[in-house]
Amino acid sequence: MFDFQARTHYRTERHSMALALGIIAVASVGGMVEIAPLFTIDETVETAADMRLYTPLEQAGRDIYIREGCYACHSQMIRTLRDEVERYGPYSLAAESQYDHPMLWGSKRTGPDLARIGGKYSDDWQSRHLIDPRSVVPQSVMPSYAFLQREVLETASLPPRLAALRTVGVPYSEEQIANATTDALAQARPDGGAVDGVIDRYGEATNIRVFDGDPGRVTEMDALVAYLQILGRLTSLPYEIEQIVEN
Repeated sequence: MFDFQARTHYRTERHSMALALGIIAVASVGGMVEIAPLFTIDETVETAADMRLYTPLEQAGRDIYIREGCYACHSQMIRTLRDEVERYGPYSLAAESQYDHPMLWGSKRTGPDLARIGGKYSDDWQSRHLIDPRSVVPQSVMPSYAFLQREVLETASLPPRLAALRTVGVPYSEEQIANATTDALAQARPDGGAVDGVIDRYGEATNIRVFDGDPGRVTEMDALVAYLQILGRLTSLPYEIEQIVEN
């Protein structure tokens, strides 16, 4: 049997056309296995009626999260395994990531999964953890990001950044894009006069507060904490499914 396989392989290698056809056939099988499920994606991916968009401040925080490489140690995908659900919360749904570009799924966890981190800790805890991780988690190996509290958030580029996201399917309106800079600053200034506009454009559930503890300016720390505090809270669908399963 082994000799027959060896002879067949040898003969195939000597004929370039046969080898090319064999490679195409094998690659086609692999491609179909990956592509075929996409034909039924509308039937298999759930929809979340209450799914909302990231605010400009939260989107800026997400960009900082990616810029600093946080995704290299933290995944945002809770699998359906029992131990993961018990530790982190309801398993992740595809609908939750429909506006994420890029998506931050994965299983690499030097640090814990952050898919349900929103609201689990206070803004003060998040800020202190980013400034000095070991002050709140003694065993942490995370580096310090104290500089984020010193960096004033750059907001002038937010309108074109939201416009770019709209081109790939994120349904930001013209009004949301035009007011992106104002809304980002207003979300971290609860006493400002532009708060009503943020709520009108992004809903009553929007977090409006000073995230980094310094009301005098809006920093990169404000943006990153705002982003962390919304993770897992863009829709209630995972929690509704969890209740149905438990009952």
